[in-house]
Amino acid sequence: MFFGQKGHVAVVLAGMKAVVVGGTSGIGKALSLGLARAGADVAATSRSQEAVDATAAEISATGVSALRVASDISDRQSLLRLREHVLVEFGSVDILINSAGMTKRIPTLDIDETLWRQIMDVNLTGPLRTCQIFGETMIEQGFGRIINIASLASTVAFQEVAAYGASKAGLAALTRSLATEWAEYGVTVNAIAPGIFPTELNRKIIDSPRGQELLMRTPMKRFGDTDELISTAVYLASRETSFTTGQVIAVDGGFLASGVNQ
Repeated sequence: MFFGQKGHVAVVLAGMKAVVVGGTSGIGKALSLGLARAGADVAATSRSQEAVDATAAEISATGVSALRVASDISDRQSLLRLREHVLVEFGSVDILINSAGMTKRIPTLDIDETLWRQIMDVNLTGPLRTCQIFGETMIEQGFGRIINIASLASTVAFQEVAAYGASKAGLAALTRSLATEWAEYGVTVNAIAPGIFPTELNRKIIDSPRGQELLMRTPMKRFGDTDELISTAVYLASRETSFTTGQVIAVDGGFLASGVNQ
């Protein structure tokens, strides 16, 4: 059991050190605070130092240590500096969550290569960078838990978000590839594919007719609460989850399982 009352997680990650990239807003922030409540020291990072500081204050309020270092997932040197700070302050890195992401709805005929590359860089090449940088340390220490935030679009198509869908499908494939490469070193690599969770990233979609269609296609007939992702992340991050790797776990209210609902 990871949860008691809503929002309260058993301290199953005590002593572990976590990095959450894209960890200061939306799903990433919920997971940063969830890992902290589960006992992990957490470096929640993003490009905004202000957001990093604010999230770190919330993490510290749970009684664990927080690290206040901004970083840019598109900049390898920035991520290398982040790793240096984490190793100096925390001594190790046991958990990596890749939650940074971007999307833009646009007809595929109209998308230019600059935007395509930008979406790919944030959603796919960026996680490759973080996995390489922090995975190297995890392999050296003989232990690690990597969790990528995939998407329903890793599996099914959504209208006019081809770049996002391709990047998230690629992230699922990257997850499986790294899982098979790094299993022998004690490093597991899994992904969570969230269903529809209202965040800053998708607020316009939620409030549009498209949002109502997504709601209709979700058997639970509601959108998710970001706190409902925490127990899955804690499960995948725990020491005991040593035989689970290469999985993409949907937390989606039944969306992917659904056929005809009426």
